[in-house]
Amino acid sequence: MTWEKQRVEGDPILLLAAGAKGAVGTTVAALVATLRHDPQEVLPWLTLPKSLTGILGKGQVCFAGWDSKEQSLLEALRSHSVLLEKNWAPLQEELQDMKVLKAPDGPLLEQTEILCAQIKELLSEHPGASPVMVDLLPACAGPSFPNCSSLEELLALDKGELPADLAYASAALRCGVPFVNFTSNQVEHPLIVSEASHRAVPICGRDGKTGQTFFKVVLASALKARKLKVTGWYSLNILGNEDGRNLSNPSKAAAKLANKTEVLEEVLGYHVGESPHETSHGVHIAYYPPRGDAKEAWDVVDFSGAFGLPMSLRLNLLARDSVLAAPLVVDLAGWMAGLKKLGRSGLVADLGFYFKKPLGEGHPRTFQEQLNALELLEREFTVRGF
Repeated sequence: MTWEKQRVEGDPILLLAAGAKGAVGTTVAALVATLRHDPQEVLPWLTLPKSLTGILGKGQVCFAGWDSKEQSLLEALRSHSVLLEKNWAPLQEELQDMKVLKAPDGPLLEQTEILCAQIKELLSEHPGASPVMVDLLPACAGPSFPNCSSLEELLALDKGELPADLAYASAALRCGVPFVNFTSNQVEHPLIVSEASHRAVPICGRDGKTGQTFFKVVLASALKARKLKVTGWYSLNILGNEDGRNLSNPSKAAAKLANKTEVLEEVLGYHVGESPHETSHGVHIAYYPPRGDAKEAWDVVDFSGAFGLPMSLRLNLLARDSVLAAPLVVDLAGWMAGLKKLGRSGLVADLGFYFKKPLGEGHPRTFQEQLNALELLEREFTVRGF
């Protein structure tokens, strides 16, 4: 199978991944290859409405991206050891023919120009495709954004001060490509959001909600609905993949920890702690190499009911980090390709279901609100004839 053979008839989705050779990126690639090979092996695990899964059911999705690693996409997939050989062995030909370009280096403005040219080349190889850029780059230290009057001025700053993600976001918007921030990195600078609105391109984020935080939102929403007051919540997460190693750096973990922490009070609507100056909600991430991608999470939840009497709940989650994340990436690509056709632009708040830190005005907070937002969005697609 050659790269040319990855083309499909009709109006395919072209999923462009920044950080394509990471654990999540390679798992997404395998998922896309499986969709093209046998869609029914993937469709049951997606949350997309039927109005948007039709094109995926025909295998009409392609994968390309960027990464700084020298190894091939297939070699990267093997090295992450996320999937069993029986999962990826039948897909080797498709995976070998997926185009993953060398990540550009240098000043962010220069990177943006290179990425723009490469996006246009990829689109020329997939005429009629609906492209979506998904940011899967590693977590980085939170930047201190200086005041800038234009996006060009921002990108011209020393790249050491800013996340590389900005170049990918800027290039995607310049090319009219929807952008998904699946990372904890602060990409949604006001100038980026303004550019998305100006160019009529939808963007969404931030920080994919895959495992422990997903269940935290579900449980917190249930406790809130049941009028049980949360008095404390302790969360511990151990993982041994590249993400875990990267997050062992406190400066790189700070944004993710903040997202995992702030979501609880946003759902509950009140401070968890005996005083406003003290919190009883702790979140910790530990790098533990033996776990690999099979992370483990523990949660201790203290709450009270009638007469203020205390009760407690324990949750132990053993999960596969990238296997949980990859279907959500495909879901978001489908949503964003459709939203672009609907004419949506700027921050899309409706997709808060997928993120630890949903962005956009009026974004849904509780689990039920997030499901309701997706149902309303699905209805909008139905009304518009999708």
